[in-house]
Amino acid sequence: MMREQPRGRIGLVAAVGLLVLIASPACASGAGSVVLEDLTWTELAGQIKAGRTTIIVPVGGVEQSGPHMALGKHDARVEFLSEAIARNLGDALVAPVVAYVPEGALNPPTEHMRFPGTITVPAAAFREVLESAAMSFRLHGFRDVVFLGDHGGYQADLKTVADDLNRRWAGSPTRAHYIARYYEATQTTYVRALRQRGYSPGEIGTHAGLADTSLTLAVAPRMARRDRLGHPRPSDGVSGDPTRASAQLGDLGVDAIIGETTQAIRAAVRRP
Repeated sequence: MMREQPRGRIGLVAAVGLLVLIASPACASGAGSVVLEDLTWTELAGQIKAGRTTIIVPVGGVEQSGPHMALGKHDARVEFLSEAIARNLGDALVAPVVAYVPEGALNPPTEHMRFPGTITVPAAAFREVLESAAMSFRLHGFRDVVFLGDHGGYQADLKTVADDLNRRWAGSPTRAHYIARYYEATQTTYVRALRQRGYSPGEIGTHAGLADTSLTLAVAPRMARRDRLGHPRPSDGVSGDPTRASAQLGDLGVDAIIGETTQAIRAAVRRP
């Protein structure tokens, strides 16, 4: 599994190799990337014409995850995992991450809004953004618009948007898909794998605990503060205990999410 590469000073050999890569025609044309933003419009049009007609819309969120994980945890994770899933599929691209999501009320502040840095938007505005993005993709030739959400709070909104779009697009070759398995894998397969290794439900947790933190360490280690993993309190915004979290444990979740989501998307987009 490819992981995020550590940032730091680039050595002379690596720098020379990087310059060669940048100068190469493949890099200059965006070849090999599954990220929509890496392509020019003409490159994108060519890929759609060649059959790359599935677009994954990754949905993250900016919220507190205790004193040991950065606010952008969901964004970093869903970006990494969506790109891995798109590469597995072979005919998919990845849209920009939707980072502004419902996170609770403002006045009085509820849920994660009680912690500095969390950003919320009304659910109706969130759904309108997703709908407009999906209609843009349909206009330009995508036939399958796939919503993947890394946070549990808006899963019902993703389903609502997909259902509404499909009613609107009845008789059209374009379809919208809410893939519940992406999030469900973290709550079922991943948790079972951790429990089989002797970790308790109280340790695994439901937010910023061992499972959540390990998954972040596996795909976006820069988002975690290893020196702050020890025995947090509920008042810190944590449910669970990340003390024994590790990238190796997180790999269990990565494998489950990528494998099960890839299968679910293939089944969803299959046409008779």
